[in-house]
Amino acid sequence: MNSEVKSVPSISVSYAHTGNSAKANEFGMRPMQERAYEKRGEQYLLIKSPPASGKSRALMFIALDKLHNQGLKQAIIVVPEKSIGSSFNDEPLTKYGFWADWTVAPRWNLCNAPGADGGKVNALGAFLASNDQVLVCTHATFRFAVDKFGVEAFDDRLIAVDEFHHVSVHPDNKLGLHLGQFIGRDRVHIVAMTGSYFRGDADAVLSPEDESKFDTVTYTYYEQLNGYEYLKELDIGYYFYSGPYSDDILKVLDSSEKTIIHIPNVNARESTKDKIREVEHIIEELGDWQGTDPATGFQLVKTADGRVLKIADLVDDDPAKRDRVSAALKDPAQKNNRDHVDIIIALGMAKEGFDWIWCEHALTVGYRSSLTEIVQIIGRATRDAPGKTRTRFTNLIAEPDASEQAVSEAVNDTLKAIAASLLMEQVLAPRFSFTPKTPTSGPAEGFDYGEKGYDPGQCNVGFDHQNGQFQIEIKGLVEPKSKEATRICKEDLNEVIATFVQDKTTIERGLFDKELVPEELTQLRMGKIIKDKYPELDAEDQEAVRQHAVAALTLTQKAKEIALSSVDPATVGNTAFIQGVRQFAMDVRELDIDMIDRINPFSEAYSILAKTMSEESLKQVAAIIAAKRVNLSLEDARELARRALAFKQERGRLPSITSADAWEKRMAEGVAFLARKAKEAAQ
Repeated sequence: MNSEVKSVPSISVSYAHTGNSAKANEFGMRPMQERAYEKRGEQYLLIKSPPASGKSRALMFIALDKLHNQGLKQAIIVVPEKSIGSSFNDEPLTKYGFWADWTVAPRWNLCNAPGADGGKVNALGAFLASNDQVLVCTHATFRFAVDKFGVEAFDDRLIAVDEFHHVSVHPDNKLGLHLGQFIGRDRVHIVAMTGSYFRGDADAVLSPEDESKFDTVTYTYYEQLNGYEYLKELDIGYYFYSGPYSDDILKVLDSSEKTIIHIPNVNARESTKDKIREVEHIIEELGDWQGTDPATGFQLVKTADGRVLKIADLVDDDPAKRDRVSAALKDPAQKNNRDHVDIIIALGMAKEGFDWIWCEHALTVGYRSSLTEIVQIIGRATRDAPGKTRTRFTNLIAEPDASEQAVSEAVNDTLKAIAASLLMEQVLAPRFSFTPKTPTSGPAEGFDYGEKGYDPGQCNVGFDHQNGQFQIEIKGLVEPKSKEATRICKEDLNEVIATFVQDKTTIERGLFDKELVPEELTQLRMGKIIKDKYPELDAEDQEAVRQHAVAALTLTQKAKEIALSSVDPATVGNTAFIQGVRQFAMDVRELDIDMIDRINPFSEAYSILAKTMSEESLKQVAAIIAAKRVNLSLEDARELARRALAFKQERGRLPSITSADAWEKRMAEGVAFLARKAKEAAQ
């Protein structure tokens, strides 16, 4: 008997579909591209923008200006894999109002060149010695070329790195090492482009010193999706099952939706270890096999209601079959044909850079290797297309089973899936801008404060509908002083939150420690993450970043809780989330930072988990996490003691270990712990 698949209504976001994302100015630039072009004079530029927002063309505009007006010799476009190289093919930009066309000589698009990287490295060397201006190559070819020719060979050139999240400060990351050398030499221009400026392994993309040199252009998912012409709703959910996933997949798969199914890696616990049989089983579940289309290689499957599905199998190990299917999917003549294919089944393909505008459902089995990968997969489903009003991402996850080893692995996967969901909720929400509430506070121009307008007696919530941004007043908020801290609070809060929700100790305790004092997460753990991530900031700026990040995460979670429980999206359209934030601020009246710090930001995630995971599995997860819990570390005790001193300065006394306030008691425990350690060391 098939087990029941339980859904987690993680988040459902509705958008206004204004059409602004596709509107072009007199130069043929869409809003994100125009925003990026305004920064074209920067030597180091980071473009953070979601899939389908036009990063490739934005780079073309910028590169042409650097080549023609800024004195650079050449532009080298670096992409992670050969298939993405097509994003930088010739474009007749003058046709749409720009002053030059984008052209790449066929011999210099090394993504199309045959042979191994060795020959392509020599070709890149020949390009450097030529008078031609544009070359496209893979990350691998570029790395080998820098090793061979040295960083100085690239002086006075533009290096544009697509999918920049592949870069890392880890010493084993050669691309990151080379970029650090380029920045240190300071003789090139760099444009970095990414839809997810964070990594699944939680390593930093750039060192704080290098990152501070970049000017950032941010175009949010909210701006992108809110400005679509057709798409107006995105649902994200994770689902638990027991037994083989292939028995349950039809409980979350609607064969009438255009779908990409990513089956698990053969080494994943969700895998049956026979990927070919898994694909066959999915096809059998969908209907009766009718054969293979000779032209495309698509599998033809007749459903119970008489429809014939065209299924593209990208899992097959036969290169001839897989290449034929892959070529059919990329056929430019079929790009706008909704009926070309119905379902794509893949394992490692059809993710980053894959463009199928009709995709309405990205269904992923098992936890993928990184949060970045999940963002990329979701991006496959968030293209705008005629008649496509709703899209969704589903993560199908196995519940823990009885064996302890499997349970431990399942716990990790479950926590990672929840972390991914929390991060996507943050990424999809409007941007937050926080300001201290003072007696002289007043309304900000361009912000809507709701039916009652601005209320001097309340911590107000304003919303800028045009730019998709909140401005929220918080009593006691520390404002950033330095330029870098201000930039982080404005641009990088999601990157801070990504590190926080990926921290294993943080999410374990936030979800399953019933004795948790929330400040241990919001102050201690977030505080440590900020110190590690931004060591160059002084203590006051670190505290400002911490407060802004905690406020953004907590407000998103509280707004989601209110929106799911008391706001009917069917009646309020794309304002459910906005109303949720406003309702929370109205409920508390005095929105202050101490109150925000006292909220466990994972409480809503746990309540959803408790409704959907079986009680037995939930107990198993909680027991495993409780068994390995460390009560107090020396590092945490020192941070508690530091905050105890701040408490004393504010109140004239040290925290009391008998206090009824859990956080005051915890600070006192930290002081006592250090005193005990000091006494032991002295003996």
